Amino acid sequence: MLFGRKAEKAAQPAQPPKTLEAKTPAAAPEPFRASEHAVRAAIPSTKPSERSTASIRYIDRPDCEETFADSITGMFFDGQTLRIEFGVTRVDDAKPNVALTGRRYPACRLVLSPAAAIDLVNKMQQIATALAQSGLAKPLSKADAGKLNGS
Repeated sequence: MLFGRKAEKAAQPAQPPKTLEAKTPAAAPEPFRASEHAVRAAIPSTKPSERSTASIRYIDRPDCEETFADSITGMFFDGQTLRIEFGVTRVDDAKPNVALTGRRYPACRLVLSPAAAIDLVNKMQQIATALAQSGLAKPLSKADAGKLNGS
């Protein structure tokens, strides 16, 4: 014998599951600019002029883990995500008259959306400019940049 809410639910006839229909927006969404600090609403409005932006507030998580890396072992962009693998190098014990040996292990694999990848590139360019202005790093010459690009 059932009592309370369970009895009420058991007494009700089973209803067929509801179906959802996908609706396409009337207008194509505006392209996203990575430099904006606002996020477009997930549900498009009926008119492009009525689109709203959400104000996103950063909230720190002190328990978020940090990962140390001393190298980037791989980077790949597949058209949808930028994947970066960071590595850490472990050097074997040094022995006299023997070449130094070691191993490199993956420390972290980071996957970024295209917008986040563009944001990363922009911020890294700002850091490179600041390092060059402070004298801690020198800008690449065109010849050095060509070597990096394989030309």
